[in-house]
Amino acid sequence: MDWCRYRFRSVWELPAAPDTVFRVLERAEDYPRWWPQVREVTPASAESGTARFRSFLPYDLRVTVRARRRDPVARVLEISMEGDLVGWSRWSLTAAGDGTRALYEQEVEVRRPLMRRLALPCRPLFRANHAVMMRAGRKGLAAHLEAV
Repeated sequence: MDWCRYRFRSVWELPAAPDTVFRVLERAEDYPRWWPQVREVTPASAESGTARFRSFLPYDLRVTVRARRRDPVARVLEISMEGDLVGWSRWSLTAAGDGTRALYEQEVEVRRPLMRRLALPCRPLFRANHAVMMRAGRKGLAAHLEAV
């Protein structure tokens, strides 16, 4: 097993129609407004940019992102990442009653040297850090959607 590789999967139930959620999620530059751990998103073009994340652990992760798929009909958004994390993440949205079921999937390899050295002993802490970030993101997005 490569202790520096992670696969994450989260499902969020959200109080808005899938097309509305898609429009919010495709505007990555607005994530810091509703997702506390997404500290900064800087677009470089319509298809790429940089992002900085920080959850409860005292370090920032910086990545360069590039759009791989933006499909409003299928309601799928996918990016590739390079930098402190290398890999991809994807949002897949489906209708769920009056709202949306948002599936977030991510497969990454940690490239930050200190995190690689601590990969085995700190893996549970790194996974918990990600879980906290995802819970806050779901809560923030739900509140944002209700306010819009």
